[in-house]
Amino acid sequence: MTLATEAALPNTRELAVEIQHLSYAFGSGELSKQVLFDISLNLPRGQIVILTGPSGSGKTTLLTLIGALRTLPAGSLKVNGQELVGLGNAALVQVRRDIGFIFQAHNLFESLTASQNVEMAVELTGQFGSKRDQAVNMLSKLGLADRVDYKPKSLSGGQKQRVAIARALVNHPKLVLADEPTAALDKKSGRDVVNLLHQLSREEGCTVLMVTHDNRILDVADRLINLVDGRLESDAAPNAFIQQHTLKDPADVNAQMFIM
Repeated sequence: MTLATEAALPNTRELAVEIQHLSYAFGSGELSKQVLFDISLNLPRGQIVILTGPSGSGKTTLLTLIGALRTLPAGSLKVNGQELVGLGNAALVQVRRDIGFIFQAHNLFESLTASQNVEMAVELTGQFGSKRDQAVNMLSKLGLADRVDYKPKSLSGGQKQRVAIARALVNHPKLVLADEPTAALDKKSGRDVVNLLHQLSREEGCTVLMVTHDNRILDVADRLINLVDGRLESDAAPNAFIQQHTLKDPADVNAQMFIM
């Protein structure tokens, strides 16, 4: 595993995510199924990291653990300096307020307009006066300026996904966790989303962790992390990742996914 990026960090205050010896299993006793094994990983502020690996390798589970959506029995997982292991539900809710979530399912409220769906995220921060302006501004950046007052039933699948992305980004979170954020988008819309994430990362020091199989967005990544059977197999810059996997096995599905 290549850990040069992590070794270059001067101190942990610059880490958005710090994981030490994290393992995780579903169920208990004879029904227990371990899905993550001894994960240690640091994500600095301002990095865009792509997490890849075959289906069932534990990518989404790791994403939800970092997002404080599951409780952790052991190991260490710090998000924005806050240790999550042993944290109560109320405290976990506070951690989530500094995280933007983008999932494959858009999960919009069908009775609300695009703007109102985004405004709800602004309300969670206690801001009410400018919520409409903030929502419209973010939707416009994602190419939905003419759809702000449309309800989800009047939007295409790709437009719904962009509304969900606007909702995740409107509060300029310190950490964005994205599970296949461009899967439902065409080439131009996918590129607009990635450019916005890149801008947020560079201008505001936001850390972005993406699970994706979209080779069109490889160029924005600072690191590619490969997870196989619940274990970290590699952690490298994009070019090094491709070279490593191509040299190891030209037929490797993960390598071909990024070089086709």
